[in-house]
Amino acid sequence: MQGFPLSKTPLATLLAAGILAATLLSPGPAVAAEPPGKALSEKHGLPWPAVVAHRGASYDAPEETIPAYILARDLGADYLEMDVQRTRDGVLIALHDDLLERTTNIAQVFPKRAKDPVSTFTLAEIKQLDAGSWFNKAYPDRARDSYAGLQILTLDEVIDIAEGGANKPGLYIETKVPNQFPGIEADLKKALAKRGWLGERPAAAAGQVNVAHMPGRVVLQTFEKQSLELLHKEMPSVPKVLLLWIGEGSIEPKSNVAFKDSGFKDKNSYYGAQEVKSPEAFQAWVDWAKAHGAIGTGPSAKLTQGGDQSYMDLVKPWMNTLTHEKGLVIHPYTVDDAVDFKKISTDGVDGFFTNRTAELLKFYERPAKESMETILKRNGY
Repeated sequence: MQGFPLSKTPLATLLAAGILAATLLSPGPAVAAEPPGKALSEKHGLPWPAVVAHRGASYDAPEETIPAYILARDLGADYLEMDVQRTRDGVLIALHDDLLERTTNIAQVFPKRAKDPVSTFTLAEIKQLDAGSWFNKAYPDRARDSYAGLQILTLDEVIDIAEGGANKPGLYIETKVPNQFPGIEADLKKALAKRGWLGERPAAAAGQVNVAHMPGRVVLQTFEKQSLELLHKEMPSVPKVLLLWIGEGSIEPKSNVAFKDSGFKDKNSYYGAQEVKSPEAFQAWVDWAKAHGAIGTGPSAKLTQGGDQSYMDLVKPWMNTLTHEKGLVIHPYTVDDAVDFKKISTDGVDGFFTNRTAELLKFYERPAKESMETILKRNGY
């Protein structure tokens, strides 16, 4: 039997089995069906399947810091992912939590302000904080002395990293708690325009990641409907993704029993048991996303091993089929293990947010050219 013209990726291999079965059951010549998300990704100038380095290579270095982003870039991630907030003096910074307790020494530096939101601190105050030592304490097996004293980065500093290597990754930017930062969508447009990221950028050398040269060099993401509308108003031609969740402010749940009343011992088990109220409730969000400028969704995923990144299962095959039929790509968060890469890819997604860039690249048969150790040491870590 003649071979099928499929690319050499695990996903293609998985798809091939289904194509072969269909061939044996149907008369006439077979045509290999291209995954729907591949054509949709190409339409919007996105890489397929996409490797989105969630807060950088945040399994191996403190999230949203210099080594996390350098590592993700040099390993070969398609995108450097970040959460954008704004300091009291108007500077855009890359930080996930809207409080500083988890990832800095705020309690030692500003003990009376430890519970205050990011928006109440100036950039000079933010830069006084140690954003690396927490990682060494939390993950001693991955600790490095050089991580102590790392700083929170400005958006400009992350862009410097994206532009600074042989690989040219794109930027995947979330407006975090945007209601705390009125006008942040317009600020983000100004910042990206000033750095030349809203127009064509130079191509990378042959054999290097070249996403910054593609039309989808920037992807904007948010959980908030209002922020998506504002992002679309400010940057109508930039690809946008609506992040999906089950619960208040997002898709309506089948059960409204709160965690405290549920009997579950941890929140992630509770999240994993949540289901959408109905297919119509799920479709309503996909329809809304498309009608308001999104080219894709970022659904949560339930992970095989559970853990604090395992949430609701919003990547069921019927959900993915519906989303693709509506013309949207699917980038689920946040997936780190091969067993989940394989299962969720089979169910029909178009890439992943991952903390483990090297592992996802390996799964897609695009292994990094250098080891993490080599990259970190070369850059002084």
